[in-house]
Amino acid sequence: MNAGGGGLASVDLGADGRQAHLAGVDVGADGRQLNLAGVDVGGGGIRVRIEVGGSIVSGDDTSPVPRVQGRVDLDRLAARIIRVVQNAVGGREIDRFAGMAIGTTGLPGLVPDPGTLWHALRGRFGLGALVVTGDMVTTHVGALGFRPGVVVAAGTGVITLGTDLDGVWNQSDGWGYLLGDHGGGAWIGMRGLHAALRAHDGRAGGSPALLERLTAHFGPPSELVTLVYAAGSAAHHFASFAPAVGEAARDGDPVARRIWTEAGRQLGQTALAAASGLDPVFSWGGRLFDAADLLMEPFQSTVRTQLPEARFEPPRGNSADGALALARAAADGSVRPHHPYVYVFTEASQDRPDSGRTGGTERRRAPAASAEQTT
Repeated sequence: MNAGGGGLASVDLGADGRQAHLAGVDVGADGRQLNLAGVDVGGGGIRVRIEVGGSIVSGDDTSPVPRVQGRVDLDRLAARIIRVVQNAVGGREIDRFAGMAIGTTGLPGLVPDPGTLWHALRGRFGLGALVVTGDMVTTHVGALGFRPGVVVAAGTGVITLGTDLDGVWNQSDGWGYLLGDHGGGAWIGMRGLHAALRAHDGRAGGSPALLERLTAHFGPPSELVTLVYAAGSAAHHFASFAPAVGEAARDGDPVARRIWTEAGRQLGQTALAAASGLDPVFSWGGRLFDAADLLMEPFQSTVRTQLPEARFEPPRGNSADGALALARAAADGSVRPHHPYVYVFTEASQDRPDSGRTGGTERRRAPAASAEQTT
């Protein structure tokens, strides 16, 4: 995307062809270094990447995302972001962030008013600009820079974005663990628990290896039942069992191996569904891909079956890196709103949910229940 184009951000390329927003220290017009913050909010909690005083610091909070009746509780989320940022900067008083970007699960659809975060954080951090977007967007930017392509974001849940950050916005899955998120951590964990409980009962299709791991992880099956059905959302508990399913697969358990192979195929299918109107460039993000030895072959082979010309590019960074890149772009005023995916708030103007759409092709069937991802 060339500077001055109609996309999400005007992007300058360095001498090596890399996007300048993905690396380097920003300075203001007076030559002083700018403080910037990227915030990734996913099913695994909150991660921050902060540029302050010319250095990059990180922090995290692994508690589940706060929710009220399924929607993200923005007031509680803002309070947690403040704590994570404060902890990451080691108690230093930062009176101004020139740019901050927050990529959150549930946007679009389950974030009632993105402006709530602007009002909650503006005064505390002296924000010059704030971008609020879905974590699928920050994962996309982290993986590919500001370039077109398809990025699968997989962690607790799954959401895929195929976009040129301008006129093409194709979303696939993100329906939440009850209706979709096929191939994600909760999906894998749930199927592993199904197989474990079948073994417990003596039913066909069970896995004694997974039953052993269920007991080690949760205790007796009766305790698992209490935990799952008492939870407001069981996705976090299901996803916590995915690593155990991975261990069983690596140890040769055939049931566990089939679960992970099918997960890779599901991720390939969701990637293909988001590729319309784009060059066949694919990448990925999210902690589920830490199990690349189990996922990558079925994922890539599923895509190549339909798109032999597909090109796969390892991600340049993660969702928190993408958020920091958007914060840099926000600080220099080069981010444009694109509702319902990207909202921009500045000292001079405040974005509204009923404004800021740009033209182009958008394929969105319903509000996203979850990227629940990457984090």
